[in-house]
Amino acid sequence: MHSDRRAFLQKMSQAGALSLLPVTGTLAGEAAVADEKNRFVVGPYLQHIGPNEATIMWITGKNCFSWVEYGAGTYTSKREFGYVNGLIEANNRINKITLTDLKPGTEHKYKIVSTEVLGYKGSKVEFGESISSPMYGFKTPSDNQEEVKLVIMNDIHDRPQTIPQLLYRHGYTGNKRDFDFVVFNGDCFDWVSSEEQLIDHLLQPAVEVFASEVPFLLTQGNHECRGSFSRQLPAYFGYPDNKYYYAFTQGPVRFVVIDSGEDKADTSVEYGGLSAFDRYRETQKKWLEQEIDSPAFKKAAFRVVLIHIPHYHSGDWHGPMHCREVFGPLLNKANIDLQLSGHTHKYGTHDPDSNHNFPIVIGGGPLEGNRTLIKLHATTKNLTMTMIRDDGEVVGKYNLPRKNRN
Repeated sequence: MHSDRRAFLQKMSQAGALSLLPVTGTLAGEAAVADEKNRFVVGPYLQHIGPNEATIMWITGKNCFSWVEYGAGTYTSKREFGYVNGLIEANNRINKITLTDLKPGTEHKYKIVSTEVLGYKGSKVEFGESISSPMYGFKTPSDNQEEVKLVIMNDIHDRPQTIPQLLYRHGYTGNKRDFDFVVFNGDCFDWVSSEEQLIDHLLQPAVEVFASEVPFLLTQGNHECRGSFSRQLPAYFGYPDNKYYYAFTQGPVRFVVIDSGEDKADTSVEYGGLSAFDRYRETQKKWLEQEIDSPAFKKAAFRVVLIHIPHYHSGDWHGPMHCREVFGPLLNKANIDLQLSGHTHKYGTHDPDSNHNFPIVIGGGPLEGNRTLIKLHATTKNLTMTMIRDDGEVVGKYNLPRKNRN
């Protein structure tokens, strides 16, 4: 599959740039890679978009110096690149560039450009061919946006056809994409073993349907924690501070993203002594305490939690039980409106009870007939959740009015 990409990865592995990939190369293969033209392997794909900023990512076939040309309306009069400690990012393949000082509530056009870096001779850089993408567009949310729409998928488990099938079957094509962003709520993979798998099973199908003009976020599921390439995943996504747990406001909703980690104990033989999820969840607990006390959380009309493993209704494995211990009391205290999860592969809605004082929705997957698409629509007065099975049947629904939190 994609022999040219495999040959390139083999060469880069020998050079040490992707040393964790278990591949080998030959002199003949390296010569073939040297002769092939540069290209966009995948992208562009959008990550976080706020009222004043947007993060754009893509991957090139060869090491490059890359930038974004962009502008409001139909013009691309501005240019932005990435830099770290005064050095402009270059001689790299994975590009993550954040546009800042954007105007809220505005349509923006952009394209990506990458120029191959052939090598260095002393302080002189030798450049090769430049490639550029077609023009794409996105819209920044307004500062006081009064509604937000999103769709959520979970537990795809290396079935990339699920992405277009779920979205296309429910009318999300072309100009009919009426969601502001997409959430992949964990377990997009069985285990993560290579960049090629990440591209073919998530990034490329997302780009083909929506991701060049609509952003997405991936919450870490327990299967994203597994495999030889799992530690490289953050480089391919626009996580705040490179952390899988964070919070953000869009429209009237404060979204709280929590990383539930592994479902097994850290001492489980599968992890070879290389897991510290109990400690990680305790760290998140301290962060969550601060988040629910923050002004942004308190003033939000609605509060929605995104977490792969639900701390109730998912069995008594170590991970769910530890999530229940560290997150459960805080979430009950926080007056949460809704929690969206996956993991169990059994879709269902669970009303508030004596254990959790907010509804918990669990999406289904990964097999045909059990996959679900969750639609969330919030205004300043109402939050609606509709869970639709892949055959079109509605299998869960909540209509939640805004609470009086005084």
